[in-house]
Amino acid sequence: CPNCQRGDRIAACGPGVERLAEEAANLFKGARIEILSSDLTSGPAELKERFAAIARGEADIIIGTQMVAKGHNFPLLTLVGVIDADMGLHGGDLRAAERTFQLMRQVAGRAGRADLPGTAMIQTASADHPVMRAILSGDEEAFWRAEAEARFRAGVPPYGRMAGVIVSGPDEAKVWAIANALGRASGILEQAGVEVFGPAPAPIARIRGRARVRLLIKAPKGIALQQALAKWRASVKIPSAIRVVIDIDPQSFL
Repeated sequence: CPNCQRGDRIAACGPGVERLAEEAANLFKGARIEILSSDLTSGPAELKERFAAIARGEADIIIGTQMVAKGHNFPLLTLVGVIDADMGLHGGDLRAAERTFQLMRQVAGRAGRADLPGTAMIQTASADHPVMRAILSGDEEAFWRAEAEARFRAGVPPYGRMAGVIVSGPDEAKVWAIANALGRASGILEQAGVEVFGPAPAPIARIRGRARVRLLIKAPKGIALQQALAKWRASVKIPSAIRVVIDIDPQSFL
């Protein structure tokens, strides 16, 4: 807990849209609540009808996932609340701050679209984070300058190159064995001026029964990164059940 600094008082109950809808129904008796989530609709047609109903003023409270921020117009919306706004800032993705900043701006922009004044309320445990300060101040240029400076100092895109390496397979022990072998072979890359970080559990540690382990690669611009990575991968014998995926300059490091 960010307030009492104790871990034994945290209950495993995430604020999913259905749970939030239950809380809202208890707090606002009789309110018409509309849930917007692709997981809870039968298809695009139903989702389109829900958006139309909201535009007609047939909802008092809208509870939705990030999809509600993507270009939809809610002319009668005057108050926006963002739950756990800093969740996207964690996880090791170098674009986390950029994505969170853009999302917060989009969400806040849903309120007060017509002649009605709008208010946005953001829940965060990281109020001093540059993203949150920029959202509160409205100084977009200051955020982009700070983000560019931080990336320049770190030598990451667009001022350097990175690659994400995901080792996956049905047997977690074998996945770790290959990932560790690749880590031990990092000297091949280091000779070319390339840094290797990891292995470590991937942010999404298992997908469809396959365990996933991640390594991160960082290199200066001007290095023949693809050739160096090919030589590095070829130095370790990969069993047929193990998959090694190398994504150079990815948009996401999950």
